[in-house]
Amino acid sequence: MNELQFPIGKYKSIKSPDSEVLQSWVNTIASFPSKLKVAVKGLTQDQLLFTYRANSWTIKQLVHHVADSHMNAFMRFKLAITEDKPIIKPYFEAEWAKLPDYKVSIESSILIVEGVHSRWIELLNGMSKTDFTRTYIHPEFNKEYDLTEALCQYDWHCRHHLAHIELAKK
Repeated sequence: MNELQFPIGKYKSIKSPDSEVLQSWVNTIASFPSKLKVAVKGLTQDQLLFTYRANSWTIKQLVHHVADSHMNAFMRFKLAITEDKPIIKPYFEAEWAKLPDYKVSIESSILIVEGVHSRWIELLNGMSKTDFTRTYIHPEFNKEYDLTEALCQYDWHCRHHLAHIELAKK
């Protein structure tokens, strides 16, 4: 069960990555939209309803989820860079997955991912070392995250959900 839920392993924070590791995370953000498109290319409407394990999200829900999640991530980065320790707004992703917009075609979410990641990469590539030390506060976890850790999380998030889609396709 754990291998199905966490096919690339559970998230592990890397607190002080070297520049090569940091760049690999940026590269993951840059390549994610094209990898997502390849992962879902040619899937039928029935195949988009496949799940990677019992009681999990469908491929369709995963695609919509990453669009929602990464929009929030991009905004969190901008808030942290422009404000002093902003308190971000958490959201209930499992509840969002039940909303009517998760029933529409994945095309709109693919477009969102492409657009958000395009802008996110420009932001990331323009950030200084100091910018990566900027923080936001996540009230749900009562934790302060710096943007280095946030980037680490979203590198994992991209790879994690791509692996879920591949499992569901099998």
